[in-house]
Amino acid sequence: MNHFQYRDHSLYCEDVAVEAIARKAGTPFYLYSHRTLRHHFRVFDGAFADLPHIVCFAAKANSNTAILRLFAREGGGVDLVSGGELYRALKAGIDPGKMVYSGVGKRDDEIDFALQSGILMFNVESVQELEAISKRAEILGVRAGIGLRVNPDVDPETHPHISTGLKENKFGIDVEAAFAAYRRASVLKHLDIKGVSCHIGSQVTKISPFIDALRRLKELIRHLREEGIAIRYLDLGGGLGITYDQETPPQPSEYARAIIEASRDLDCTFIFEPGRVIVGNAGILVTRVLYTKENEGKRFMIVDAGMNDLVRPSLYGSYHHLQPVIQREREDVVADVVGPICESGDFLAKGRTMPALDRGELLAVMSAGAYGFTMSSNYNSRPRVPEILVRDDRWYVIRRRESYDDLIRGEEIPDFMNA
Repeated sequence: MNHFQYRDHSLYCEDVAVEAIARKAGTPFYLYSHRTLRHHFRVFDGAFADLPHIVCFAAKANSNTAILRLFAREGGGVDLVSGGELYRALKAGIDPGKMVYSGVGKRDDEIDFALQSGILMFNVESVQELEAISKRAEILGVRAGIGLRVNPDVDPETHPHISTGLKENKFGIDVEAAFAAYRRASVLKHLDIKGVSCHIGSQVTKISPFIDALRRLKELIRHLREEGIAIRYLDLGGGLGITYDQETPPQPSEYARAIIEASRDLDCTFIFEPGRVIVGNAGILVTRVLYTKENEGKRFMIVDAGMNDLVRPSLYGSYHHLQPVIQREREDVVADVVGPICESGDFLAKGRTMPALDRGELLAVMSAGAYGFTMSSNYNSRPRVPEILVRDDRWYVIRRRESYDDLIRGEEIPDFMNA
């Protein structure tokens, strides 16, 4: 369910006309629906009502503190991959006891921050990291909750750049090596072994890879328990896909039924790390057509949002549905929708059959709530765009548009250049 619908030929977010927001806020901007965010979280969480679990939203998908606060109010936790995400989560009021820290490159200062904050556990990606966390915990006089991120060598059948569960990926520890790593962890007195973790990839549109991974993890957990190593949590990661174009991903209820059926004899609290499936279709990017032109019969629509605002099409060749904010009689054309960035790779769509838009018209880039603003940049010295949240018939700026002063904040010209 999402709450982006046309009324009298004008696109609305809940009960607010997108065009009205654009008049006051300017373009481009990210726009999120509160109802959709809350509904998606509740549907996912409710699907696992019969299973002990924690929903730890993947902050990398959308880390705005207002959105994290929304999930905190719903009882959610968070999956972190940096000290900055931990800082955001704490500011948003997330319970540290519902935080898991993933990622292959945790620095010592980030480990210390997480230990001092009292997070539930680290998802440890290597034996060297295991030793580093143990050392930092010893220095701080605490015990670190840990689970090893096990690489189950399962093909998620997704884009290679977002596949994480194969042997050739940089993530996790091989299943074969995991048992020895747990034995090592068991003798380090400043570590508290809590769980097992895995994450096979993102935008996964089939259930079978998740079940294959779960079966391999169950076997590991059985061996660990026979060895006297108690496993209390099983973190299955995230990765459940959404519909961008023609995909038909399973609903959370289907996913949950399969997981529950496959884990009936497993006495664990499950941790899930949904990201895209919660926020992806809850947000759009609104942009304005600056110019249209043709070069030897090739048509271009040049808009004011570029790869610095939404990099997914350039990075992954990702599809985002494009639709006019105002509906009217239009001819369909084949066009490249491109941004203002000085790169040939700066595009939102290539060779797309779509309604023709004129200079000054508004275009909605759909399904942009995940990995949109979080992957944006200041490339070409372009200020990052605002994020706006609609709740019922009101809208709120939850991140203001950056100014030119913001671009150079923190920069200094050495004195010798001023002489």
